[in-house]
Amino acid sequence: MNAPAQATSDQATPARVTRIARRRARPGHEAEYEVMLREMLAKMRAHKGFLGGDLIPPEAPGDEYQLVVRFASEAELQAWDMSAARLELLERMKAVAEGEPEFRKLSGLEAWFEPAVVPASMHPPRARMAFVTWMGIFPVVSLYLWLVSLWPGFVELPFLPRTAVFTALIVATMTWVVMPRLTRLMRGWLNPAPKA
Repeated sequence: MNAPAQATSDQATPARVTRIARRRARPGHEAEYEVMLREMLAKMRAHKGFLGGDLIPPEAPGDEYQLVVRFASEAELQAWDMSAARLELLERMKAVAEGEPEFRKLSGLEAWFEPAVVPASMHPPRARMAFVTWMGIFPVVSLYLWLVSLWPGFVELPFLPRTAVFTALIVATMTWVVMPRLTRLMRGWLNPAPKA
């Protein structure tokens, strides 16, 4: 008797991957190095699985550049790593960059709680972060308070189970639905471009 094949729907969805590359430019070659990093981001946009990227310039001359990129899966990031476009750019960068890049890779929920190391001056002001968080939490909590009022018997549940269900719904909605979209929408306000 043959065992039934495992349904593809049971397979876990590949986790998104965030990778941070850090490297210094050779003194006097900063402009050339930055142009090549921007060229690399442009080439990534045409690559399958690329979700976005950010170039974080050094806070002070001589500090490291950081390139933060996001891919839909580990396999698609590896495919980019082996691509001819990337290998050709890395070879050209040797003339304008010091040493080899240092990489830090994050996947799944880790990427939300372990952001890229960026200069302190580039972190959003706490008041703005708090306001954007409130913008997300207020409608979510209001929606679930209304929904549970329609759920017969929910308010009669013991306090701890009722609170556990309620907070789990809020955390899941904020993590996977609201905050990714809200922070992307409000990025320009959270991280305004430095004044010239």
